[in-house]
Amino acid sequence: MQTGSTPSLARHPDLAGRRVVVTGGLSGIGVATAGRFVAEGSRVVVLDVDAARAAAVEAELPGLAGIVSCDVADPAAVAAAFAEVDRLVGGVDVLVANAGISIRHRFLDITPEEWRRVLAVNLDGVFFCAREAARRMVAGGGGAILMTASTNGVVGHPFYADYNASKAGVILLARSMALELAPTVRVNAVCPGYVLTPMQQAEYTPEMLAATDAKIPLRRHARPDEVASLFAFLASDEGAYITGAAIPIDGGELAGGLASRDWIRPDLGLT
Repeated sequence: MQTGSTPSLARHPDLAGRRVVVTGGLSGIGVATAGRFVAEGSRVVVLDVDAARAAAVEAELPGLAGIVSCDVADPAAVAAAFAEVDRLVGGVDVLVANAGISIRHRFLDITPEEWRRVLAVNLDGVFFCAREAARRMVAGGGGAILMTASTNGVVGHPFYADYNASKAGVILLARSMALELAPTVRVNAVCPGYVLTPMQQAEYTPEMLAATDAKIPLRRHARPDEVASLFAFLASDEGAYITGAAIPIDGGELAGGLASRDWIRPDLGLT
């Protein structure tokens, strides 16, 4: 597990024993979230395509109920994965639909294949997983579906048009589902700002990370475990009156519209 993602001590006793599925749960926000629910005493199944990470995460989180290989963009694979979840833990009480990808590129350079893949993982994948989970939760009398959206789905952000469009879709999907599935199932979107994950570090140079930190009111990226804490709260009984929300966790980024400012474009000589 990466530095900064060590799960906090259990704070929500009602989460003990709950059956939790975390997609994209082998790195970044996902592995921190899986670790947090394990620490809460939940029975956690991770869905992910990164087979190379599976053994390491199993060693780091021995309390996991299972890791299931799944491409969330493939509806047949998702259906099979949730059938395996049923076998492992007997159903699902909480879904954290977190799997996502991003490609840093100019709008004019996005290929149809890149556009389709980003939307397929980030939006279609959330839909496929949420549908499988919701069917089980409605039949079982309740549950919570949580989705990883982004501040990029709230305001414009250059070089991520496909990613931004997918995350905006996630927010409206969550709100629409919340209306249809209430009062049985609660549905919320979490909108992280800048989080220090492997994906972020792969796309930003150290200089870009430092420039970003300087503009965020809290002067730093979020830690993955901080986002995981929000997921745990929303899944718990303490979040029982929250549904249909898109909740930022961004260090104050949106308060000043920071995501759309030119300081994030050092390649154009803008600061």
